[in-house]
Order: sequence, then structure tokens, then C-alpha cells
Amino acid sequence: MAANFPNAANAYNEADTVPASDTRIRTEALSDFTLELLHLADQEGNTGAIADAPRLSAVLNALRDQDLGEDGQPDNTLTLSSGDAFIPGIFFSASEAAFGSAGIADIQIQNELGIQAVALGNHEFDLNTDTLAGLINGSAAGDFTNPALDGTALDGLDFTGANFPYLSSNLDFSTDANLSGLEVAGGQAPQGNTVTSSNIITVNGEEIAVIGATTPTLASISSPGSVGILPTPFAPTPTPAELDALAVVIQSEVDTLLAANAGLNKVIVLAHMQQLGIEQALAARLSEVDIIVAGGSNPRLFDGDDRVRDDDSNQGTYPVIVLDVDGNDVAVVNTDGSYKYVGRLVIGFDANGHLIPASYDEAVSGAYATDDQGVADLGAAGLVDPEVQALVDALEIEIILTESNVFGMANTFLNGNRSGTGSAADPDGVRTQETNLGNLTADANLAAAKAADVTVVASLKNGGGIRASIGDTIVPAGGSEAERFPNEELLDGTGTVIKPAGGINQNDIATTLAFNNDLILVTLTKAELVALLEHGVDALPGVSGRFPQIAGLRFSFDSSANSGEKIQNVVLVDESDQITETLVLDGNLIGDANALYRIVTLEFLSRPRFDDGGNFTGGGDGYPFPNYNTDGAVGELGPDAARINPVILATDSQTGLATFADDGTEQDALAEYLASNFPDAANAFEEIDQGPQSDLRIQNLAFRDDAVFETLGLEVFAALYGVPSGEESTLTAYAFGLVPGGPADTLTLDENNGVQARGEQFFSIETDPEVVALSMTFLRRANAAEENLTYVVEYSADMVTWFSTNEEPDVLGVDGEMEVVRATIPFFTPDASKARFFRLKIVNGATN
Repeated sequence: MAANFPNAANAYNEADTVPASDTRIRTEALSDFTLELLHLADQEGNTGAIADAPRLSAVLNALRDQDLGEDGQPDNTLTLSSGDAFIPGIFFSASEAAFGSAGIADIQIQNELGIQAVALGNHEFDLNTDTLAGLINGSAAGDFTNPALDGTALDGLDFTGANFPYLSSNLDFSTDANLSGLEVAGGQAPQGNTVTSSNIITVNGEEIAVIGATTPTLASISSPGSVGILPTPFAPTPTPAELDALAVVIQSEVDTLLAANAGLNKVIVLAHMQQLGIEQALAARLSEVDIIVAGGSNPRLFDGDDRVRDDDSNQGTYPVIVLDVDGNDVAVVNTDGSYKYVGRLVIGFDANGHLIPASYDEAVSGAYATDDQGVADLGAAGLVDPEVQALVDALEIEIILTESNVFGMANTFLNGNRSGTGSAADPDGVRTQETNLGNLTADANLAAAKAADVTVVASLKNGGGIRASIGDTIVPAGGSEAERFPNEELLDGTGTVIKPAGGINQNDIATTLAFNNDLILVTLTKAELVALLEHGVDALPGVSGRFPQIAGLRFSFDSSANSGEKIQNVVLVDESDQITETLVLDGNLIGDANALYRIVTLEFLSRPRFDDGGNFTGGGDGYPFPNYNTDGAVGELGPDAARINPVILATDSQTGLATFADDGTEQDALAEYLASNFPDAANAFEEIDQGPQSDLRIQNLAFRDDAVFETLGLEVFAALYGVPSGEESTLTAYAFGLVPGGPADTLTLDENNGVQARGEQFFSIETDPEVVALSMTFLRRANAAEENLTYVVEYSADMVTWFSTNEEPDVLGVDGEMEVVRATIPFFTPDASKARFFRLKIVNGATN
């Protein structure tokens, strides 16, 4: 049996996992029933699905064709999905032109794959419940008359919706006008075109309960309309009490099904919780649940016999075995999404319906890659589902029409990776740190906002809104490790270049900014703005979509500090990255906490949310935006709505160079920004993504020293401390990194030559044993050249005639905005007199 310790960085420690050596495992037990569970999660079609979805169908068919018992009898097979079967984006939208309505191909692919039930994820609700209902019940207008489907079993048919049920036991559909008519009672056999809490699926005479559960944070991360959500409250990082409350809701459904079905003793929960650790914590709280298929977190879990795709990394062990509340085993499984893997759990149950972990066989179970090699390994090249292939062929035609619509160039990989736990297997991503793609799109939003309102000073968006990287991750010929590259050149069938190397086109933009959020301007107090930053980083070290990507700001934070106390320093910066104002210094707000700042953000984040009682609960992703609601019928009125003055930039027009997305949306902002600033190879975007140790906008002090004030100018320095900028004492304090009027101290360096304590006007003179010379060590601002500060080392024999050294000092160490430098001083003056006196002079302004 594979080791059962997960590597997921956000796993909840309270869920007991079982090591392979545990003698409690019933290795002597014989399986009374062996289940083959084929499972998917987060299909979320993007352009990669054009190749991956057909290959996944081939892998599925190959696995189903295998006779696991080698007995000629059908295997006990279930095919399930834990949610997010589709996501807004270019793949989803292409169905409108190909088949009549967006999303038709996504649903029909699930039909063709033979998915028997799907949990409701958060992305199913992204375009509101009317869109979701139309795709489930088939009322979305569309058919399969596209020529790409000629000769297939779909040729000429109408779209009839989902052949499978959508499941969730903690959502109340009765309160939503669009979904209430689709609801059927739980505990029945699966019915297409429906929503329900659970199903009983009979597999070769054996009843198996399948229950759905959806993240209770749904209202803050999607648009579920009037659907009721339990439990409430439920934080993105839930408390033990909140986890207990969710477990009670799910357990109630389990108990109801067991009570109504005397022979039932096998239960599967499809749980779309966004964090693998939440599913593990639920497993430890539930009774009589055997398997939990997790969703929304996309962890790449593998056993020792699995092959990882070339551009992926191993993030944990498949399966994770957790002890439930009764001490029985629960298998928690998941795979990466976007049709990249098929999960296969082949495992035995004893006569009481309890899981037998020792029956797990790495040779047949685990994550099956759906790349070309994965298909070849199974001999499945001839098993591609023809309808799936035809569906994606039709979408590809529509998508290719936009490939030549190039707006800009980048000569580096643009990092939109999902997670980034900091481990060697998962080093970086938009949900845990600043990335170059996060900076680029935040800059684009700020530029669009400033064009509409020159008073806008900053841009804030959530990393979860970035859905893909722009570029390629491949193992080069002759290499052994995946490397990152900008987009490769794309040719059409005649060899004509339709996208140059490094080109960023409409497809790239639509895929990475799949939600295409509206931009909105809001006016916040200083305290409110800083509270947003606190919330953005508070989930770390967990991986959360709330992590911010910013422009016009620079800040540092201590991830080990208590919630609400993580932010250390915050400054506003201009287009040249020069500090214009300090908001937070050493964890304290500077100046008036009610000072006002106009920022641009995503309407999804700032939009007020309300509970069932109409009480204001905050913004999207739990962000503490103030309430600006003015409609009492919607919910609690916002007392500061006039001051906040929300202005949505999105319009129904498509002007400028980019006309594929509405003006004032994220996609349009990025396309126009690229075209204006990075239009060709000579002006390509060049910011290399280097990881948290080098991040400048969002400085995680667990990885680097604080350098927020590295570009602090003298005028801002003086204003910050309330001292005259023209005073000599102010210049001295600024030049040596001191607090004006602060205590003197002795300069102490740590083992890395970082400054532990700074002395007032500090410098020291030492002899150099290697040469006939002295040396002077002192502090110098790292941005001295930009600020026209000159540090002149002088020496004299008589304090009348002074000579200056002309050599640039050596830099011994860096401490944020200051450098420790050492200058060499001769023993003798140019007239052969012995140097007896030394001084360090600070000159403000250019010198000759």
C-alpha cells in the first residue's frame, strides 16, 4: 500500500492519516466487494482541452475495457465527477458560435464520457443560475448541426441538456426560481436534467450512495443567485466549529439514506471544497462514509506507480487514508483538472461495507495521465470517443479564428500557475505570491482606470481570477526537467505564421482572464485599503484565490503574525516605482486612517454580499470591502455609499484596438495595455518571474528582507517623519537610514552582512593588513544615485586641504533600502604627507 501522508500544504492537521505500517490495517481481510471508481474533477475546459478531452475519453475507455478480476465478469465500475465541469472562458464561449449557446460542448462532453453524477462546484454558478439551469435542463438554445459532427451519433440532434444529475446536499434549490423546478428528492436512481442532494446507484446489484457537497463559501466566490447555502457562517479557512457544522449537514444526508435502504453500506461523497485539507477534515468528522472525491483544489496526487505529465509536479500521495469518527478508513482522492488525468480507485470492501486499505494496488489504481504517452501506455489510440473528438474539433475551428488576433509580445513565461506552495514540486503561483502575470494584468487594470479617472492610485485583484499561464512548460530535447518558455510560434496548415514566438493573442487573454470581470472604481479610507491587503495574505500558508495581485502599491507582510497584524509596511508608488506616500510603517497606520484613496478593483470582489436575512457579509472571496448597496430590496443599505462612489467601467461598447471584449473589462484592459506598451518583439514584456525571494510589490518576509522603502525619496522621507526636508539633520538621517532624532547605536552586522542596528552618522576606520591603506565602512542608501545623493570619502594631513577618493566603495551587504559599503583610503595624501584626518561628506544634488 502506498504511504498515506498528503503533501498538500493546506491540509488540516486534525485529520488523522494512516501510515502503511499501521498494524491496525486488516491485511488478512478478503474483499467482499471490489469497486472501480473512475473519477474526474475540475474539468474546466480551456484550449488545452481540445487535445486532452479526446485523449481522456480514450484513457477512460481503455480502463473500462480492462477485466480487473480476469474472470470475464463486468467490473463494479462507477464514473463520477466532483464538480466544476465547466468554467467561463474561451472554450466555454466557443460553443455559442459552434452549437448555439455557450457551454453546450462542456455538458455534452460529460454526457459522452458517461459521467453518472457530478457535484455542483463553484464555477457552475459563475454566470448565475439561469445559465446553469439552461445547460442542465437543455433549454439553452442549440443543436448539433455543425459540419464537424457529420456522421457522428450526434449529427443533427438537438441539445437536450445533462444526461446526469448535479448533486449537493448543503444547497437549498427551492429558493432559486431558475433551479427549483429541476430539483428532485434525494436517494433515487440518477436522473438527467436534475439537481438533487444524493443518488443511489446500483452497480452489478450492489447499492452505492453518492452524495454531493459544495463549498459553503459559494456566495463569496461565485454567483449562486437565491440558492440557500449551509452552513453559515463558513470562512475560507474554516474554524473547527464551522467544519463540524458542515459535517452535520452531510451526515444528515448519509443517515437518511442508510435508514431508508436496509442493504446500503457503501457511501461516496463528492465534495467540492476548494481545499483538500477541508475534505480530509470532513472525513475525520463523518461516519459511514467510505470515499470522498475532493474537488476545487486541483492537487496532483500520485501513487508510486503513476507517471507525472512532463509539465507537472507531484504534490501528494494517492489515496489519502483518513480515520473517520468511528475509527474506520476513508479514502480521500482527487486529481488535477482540465482533463489532464483520470483518477482510478480500485479498492475492496469487507462484508460490513468498510474499506480495506490493504486491497489497494498501485499497479491498477492512481492517476492516469491523458497526454500522448498516457494514451500510448494503455494502447488506447483507437479508443477516442468520436463524439468528443467532433465536439472539440468544432470548438477548435472557432478558437483558431482568434489565434491570429495578436495584441502584444512577451519574451518570458508569464506565470499564472494556480498554487505555489513554495515546495520544490510546486514553487510558485498566483494564489500564494506576486507573479509577473499578476503584475501585468494589475498594471493593465490601473492604466484603464487612470484613463477614466486620473485620481486612481492603485489596483487590486485576486489571484484566483487568473486561470492560466501564458507560455509553455516543456522538457526540452535531451533534457530531464521541465522548463518555462514564452509562447512558441504558431503556423497554419500552409506554414504561414499566425502567431509569432512570444505573441500574446486573444485566446491567451481570454483563457487566463476567463471570468472577464468588470472593472470598478471605489473610494476607500486608508484603514479600509490596508484591511484588504491584510485579508489578501491572511490565508497563507494555505493556497487561496483571495491572494492579491497589485499595482500602484508595494507592501511587506509577516505571514507568521496573527490575523490582522501581518502587514508591516505599505507605500503608494508612481509609474516609475518611486514612493509617493507611506500608508503603514512597522505595522502602524501613518497619518489619518480616514484619508481617502481611489482604487480600481474587480466588481466581483467589491460587490456587496448578504446573508438570507439581508445582512451585509462582505465582498467576493471574503474581501472586507465596505457596503455600497443602495437598494433596500437587495439587502442592508451601505451608510457610506456616497463616499465610496462605485463606478463600473464596463460598457456594452467595444472600441480601441481590442474589440473582442467589452470596454472596461479585464480582458479588454489587458489587450489594450499590451498593444500600447508591448506591441512587438522590440518592445516585448521582459519581467522575469523569480519567486518570493525576489518579489518587490508583495514582499513575504519569510523569504526576503523588507525593502519596501528602497525607493524612498528625501521629500517623502521628510513628510513621513514630519521634519523639514532642507534641514541638515534630515539629510543626515535620510542618508544613513536613521529615524530623525532617534537614538544613536552601534552598527552591528548579522552573518549575512545585514544590518541589525544602525548608528547615527555611522562610519568606522580600520587598517587593511593586505595593503598600505585604511578602509572606511559606512551605510549608504541603495537608491542614492536615483536620489542624486553623493557620499564623498575625504582625507587630509592638516584639515585644511582635503582630498577625495575616486574609487567606488565595495558593497558588503544590503539591508532593504540601505547598503553596507567599504571605501579604501590611502595612508598618504597626493603630496606625500601622512593622512591623519578623515571625513564622510553627503552631497544632495549632482556634483562635479
